[in-house]
Amino acid sequence: GAVVRIAINRPEKKNALTAEMYGALADAVEQAEADSSVRVLLLHALGADFTAGNDLVDFLQRPWAGQAIPPPVRFILAMANAKKPIVAAVQGLAVGIGVTILLHCDLVYAADGAKLMMPFVDLGIVPEAGSTVLLPALVGHQRSAELLLLGAPLTAQRAYEIGLVNAVVAPEVLLATASSVAQKLAEKSAGALLASKELLKRARKVEVDHAIGDELKVVTERLDSPETKEALSAFVEKRKPDFSKFR
Repeated sequence: GAVVRIAINRPEKKNALTAEMYGALADAVEQAEADSSVRVLLLHALGADFTAGNDLVDFLQRPWAGQAIPPPVRFILAMANAKKPIVAAVQGLAVGIGVTILLHCDLVYAADGAKLMMPFVDLGIVPEAGSTVLLPALVGHQRSAELLLLGAPLTAQRAYEIGLVNAVVAPEVLLATASSVAQKLAEKSAGALLASKELLKRARKVEVDHAIGDELKVVTERLDSPETKEALSAFVEKRKPDFSKFR
């Protein structure tokens, strides 16, 4: 009907996102935005996990160098600029962009047992998707530092307590719960719904747009840093990275 479901579908790899998948996700969001029959978007995932974040092996094979808009950035921009309401359903692991992208969703539901984390610093890079603005606005500086600098994991319940998700539900009813909410939104006045979302996001839009651009610039610079190369090498070699030799 008026709800478009966008499913991350690579469960055998914990739904780790490849460049191709990012492109497909961006396509899906953009097409839903352009389709006048669509009122609401529902983002969810198949299998046990929402997403383990970037597929680092795929990332190493397809570096950002030379790309005007890397696929992950295109997906982020599609989500950040979406005018229609977005509902998300999160289960299992949600890592990196799997958490920061939730900041651009309007309603988020998590399954009991979900684990959210943003280990950007552990990879020698910085947070993205405007999270350096949106997360402190939501949870404050100190909690943001815990999540972004320490990379501390969040349980679903803790994510609810700090306002990152709307409710925690049993895994077996997660999709049904999110679908029901999306349907309720779709039955409301479309004009009022779009206008209300736009008003809700208006105050921080310019700041978030600037943050996304600034973060992208720093991420791009960091990708060539010795620390990031060490972190990615350690991942491939299945060992703990050693940052002690870098200043």
